[in-house]
Amino acid sequence: MENIPNHLSKIDGQLGKLIILGFPFEDLATNASFEEMVFLFLHNHLPNKNELDNINKKLLSHRYLDEKILDILKNAAANDVELIEGVRIGVSCLTLDMQSHRIDREGINGALKIIASVPIITASYWRLLEGQPIIDPHLELGHAANYLYMLTGEKPTPEDVKTLEIYLNTVIEHGMNASTFAARVVMSTRSDFVSAVTAAIGAMKGVLHGGAPGPVLDMLLEMQKSGDIEGNLRHKFENRERLMGFGHRVYRVKDPRAILLSKVSADVWKRREDRDFWGLAVDVETTALRLLREYKPNRKIETNVEYYTALVLHGLGLPSALFTSTFTVSRVVGWLAHCLEQLELDRIIRPSSVYTGPHQQSWCPMEER
Repeated sequence: MENIPNHLSKIDGQLGKLIILGFPFEDLATNASFEEMVFLFLHNHLPNKNELDNINKKLLSHRYLDEKILDILKNAAANDVELIEGVRIGVSCLTLDMQSHRIDREGINGALKIIASVPIITASYWRLLEGQPIIDPHLELGHAANYLYMLTGEKPTPEDVKTLEIYLNTVIEHGMNASTFAARVVMSTRSDFVSAVTAAIGAMKGVLHGGAPGPVLDMLLEMQKSGDIEGNLRHKFENRERLMGFGHRVYRVKDPRAILLSKVSADVWKRREDRDFWGLAVDVETTALRLLREYKPNRKIETNVEYYTALVLHGLGLPSALFTSTFTVSRVVGWLAHCLEQLELDRIIRPSSVYTGPHQQSWCPMEER
């Protein structure tokens, strides 16, 4: 299959560099608001004040959830459908609302509707699963702050909002990963944004993609309980268990996003009383990397973004069940930017495959089998 054009990001796996629309990702992640990132991805340049005010107003205009969709989510929660699947269901139902309001399902306004809805669906469905009342969106808070508010009912601190924004900005886009590819394949058929994003969430759910940070936290909690980091890790290596939070298909050095989020997580845990947990995570990383050199000396395996994602989100007080959906709150922007690019390209994605099945088979009647 020919290479798919991508003007959104460039990954250098050998040097550990990530460029987003011409910017070093670190500059955007630490300086931009999430709303600025949304504008950048949908319009390919940073907004001026008037442009930023305009996109904020548009996002706010979509900060609600239709009662028909809420009823469907309540039904899903009553059947104990897991969180990320509930988010997928809620996103697929956005067609109902977009249809009734005549929103262009393949235009900027359609993209903004989905971007604004994902955190509302996530927070609302999370509270339904927890048996708690849904909290109405706060129309005076920014995108990230409102997400935290809808999860807890309390206005988040500026420090927590900034931490979440840095995380969301860090993972907003990363080339032709599994979920992005799924979105582009759907869009390449001249389908619509809702269908493409629904497919992407299906890919995001997998433990080898967006589902990885949860198992990272489980591993760290297991290490904390056992008190034997090296013994626990050696057991995993010797039993050929997957070590979550390490290794990447592209990077042959430490994931640059992990480097940034390690600094962010350190700041988060300084604000917590149980700050020793962060020190444990650093010890686990150091020991794991040493043992990787011992057990797999010919492979370049380093820490990836999921490792410190778990620490950042756990440090913010989010349970691991929310990790994949919070990742989705960010990555939906990248998916939709890729969908817009695929629309302009207007060419179906049709990979070739290598046949590995049997040859020279002969048909035989049923009674001879």
